[in-house]
Amino acid sequence: MASATTYSVSTLCTSFATHCSITHNPKTCSSSNLTFLSPSPFPSHSLNLSFSSTPLPKYSVSATQLAQSPDPQIVQPSPPPPQVPNWEKGLFAVVMIGGRQYIVHPGRWLVVQRLKNAKANDKIALHKVLLVGTDTSTYIGKPIVTNAVVYATVEEQGLDDKVIVFKYKRKKHYKRTIGHRQPNTRIRINSIMGYENYPKVTLEDLKKDKDE
Repeated sequence: MASATTYSVSTLCTSFATHCSITHNPKTCSSSNLTFLSPSPFPSHSLNLSFSSTPLPKYSVSATQLAQSPDPQIVQPSPPPPQVPNWEKGLFAVVMIGGRQYIVHPGRWLVVQRLKNAKANDKIALHKVLLVGTDTSTYIGKPIVTNAVVYATVEEQGLDDKVIVFKYKRKKHYKRTIGHRQPNTRIRINSIMGYENYPKVTLEDLKKDKDE
């Protein structure tokens, strides 16, 4: 029994060596060729299988890091800084609103008497400019400064603080108490323009008048 098993194994090895051969080219490291010879029915054909070891592409960021990376954020460019108007140093004006005179400065707000039909964010122009002054010169109107205009913006319509009005007549049994809130308008002065061509009075002119 043992001799028969040994004979069959040796015969199988001999037939495998006859019909199958493995070739390897040591000079080529990137591929290996396996050639299988066909059995006796097709002795003239052979099957060639080639396996190439092509390196995989390398990525700088792994899939795990890409999944954990935060979403990209859109960064909007910062707006340019607001430009400050080039006003003359110490610029101010005296305007008349509702029969009253007010001193106004560019960029400041002012509470005046109620302006009828005026709404918030309305642009208004004040033409009754009595005087315009700076640190070095003065424009005196006769009675107004020609072509001078004060531009302003209406911020809100409001009311003054409550005032108590008490009326009393002795020996007449008459007594009345009334509260009153005067309506007003708050405006923001934007600019003072149009006075440049008007005749001005400077400090040098005043010194000359004193010397004379």
